[in-house]
Amino acid sequence: MKNITVIGTGYVGLVTGTCFADLGNRVVCVDIDEQKIETLRTGGVPIYEPGLTDVVRRNVAADRLHFTTSYEEGLREAEFVFIAVGTPSGVDGEADLQYVRMAAETIAETMTHPLIIINKSTVPVGTGDWVADIIALHQQEPIPFSVVSCPEFLREGSAIGDFMNPDRVVLGSLDREAAEKVAQLHLPLRAPIVLTDLRTAEMIKYASNAFLATRISFINEIAAICERLGADVKEVAAGMGYDKRIGRSFLDAGVGFGGSCFPKDVKALEYMGLLHGAHPALLRAVMDINRDQRRQVVHKLRDALGSLSGRKIGLLGLAFKPNTDDMRDAPSVEIAGMLQHDGAEVWGYDPVAHPVAERVMPDVMLADSPYDLAVGSDALVLLTEWNEFKHLDLERIREAMRMPIIVDGRNVYEPPAMREAGFVYLGIGRGYSSDSGVSAKPRAFAAQERE
Repeated sequence: MKNITVIGTGYVGLVTGTCFADLGNRVVCVDIDEQKIETLRTGGVPIYEPGLTDVVRRNVAADRLHFTTSYEEGLREAEFVFIAVGTPSGVDGEADLQYVRMAAETIAETMTHPLIIINKSTVPVGTGDWVADIIALHQQEPIPFSVVSCPEFLREGSAIGDFMNPDRVVLGSLDREAAEKVAQLHLPLRAPIVLTDLRTAEMIKYASNAFLATRISFINEIAAICERLGADVKEVAAGMGYDKRIGRSFLDAGVGFGGSCFPKDVKALEYMGLLHGAHPALLRAVMDINRDQRRQVVHKLRDALGSLSGRKIGLLGLAFKPNTDDMRDAPSVEIAGMLQHDGAEVWGYDPVAHPVAERVMPDVMLADSPYDLAVGSDALVLLTEWNEFKHLDLERIREAMRMPIIVDGRNVYEPPAMREAGFVYLGIGRGYSSDSGVSAKPRAFAAQERE
């Protein structure tokens, strides 16, 4: 059993601390948010993550998992200290490191014995060196320490499974012995461990997320072309995915990516490239395409309804992805704003994100169920592919709507089935099938028929 301290109890910090406790370690989670710590101490969990509440409570009951607002208490017996605080985007897309700085300074001022300090937050390349300088500068007296980078690769909605069954563990440090000690912490996970230097480890995280975001924007670009040429992007993606060089993951066309990682990390990597004289045109295009996907939803609604003024539009799903209540950079927020700008009356429904939605989009009215959302709606827009939405009573939905128009922003439904159910169905890149029952032949073929 090792003594581990985790600074920060957000998605990454709480999952990291809880899972290390579940592996048999003694873990103390530190956060300056008193309300959040009190919630955790009394058995609550301030975020929605499937399975997390049970694992937290089990390890608290086993006396392996503790919560405090005190760095002194948190560091008293620590051997390893993980920094897992937020790094939000700044004005120009740069990562805001104020919380990392605060954590590093407080660790330096509080530590009383040698520590291995591990950056778990997603931080710009070079941050490990910067953290080491901050700690050395703010120590009350010289105490040995090492800095290791251990980027996280957790997906919201499956974070516990991702931590316990990782594809790889990446560790970077200038102190090989410290990196190997952190590697020992991860041995029970039985995953490949990549040992490298600090900056390379930090870059691996950014490059990974930027590549996945690029795949999503690529298939969305293909979807836009499919709509104009009469092809079906779902079949295109399936055909591409059989190629072992390509694979099927992250080739689902839709309204684009959101959340706390992909948008933030792509912008931060672009900023780093520009700052150091590179020309990250591809990264800029990735973000441009992602923004365009959100606008396309509004364009489809305008084409179907004409003016949006006074129209009731219902949003099916508000979180940026299923199995989370996270609405950071969620497509729903921007799309709702555009619709309201056009004079639409916007309603929304999400299985778990209503408490968050009330804070971040207070002008959107919330329905108690998808069926309540449908009542009197001129159109529904599916933005989050919750399983609940895949098994709706479509006849009941259609009968409740003023106009049976559905914009399927995640291509959950099949166009022929939706037409048969009486809907005007508008998917993303669905080619022939997207024209609500009218054969949308490619323009080239139509021109040939007229000759």
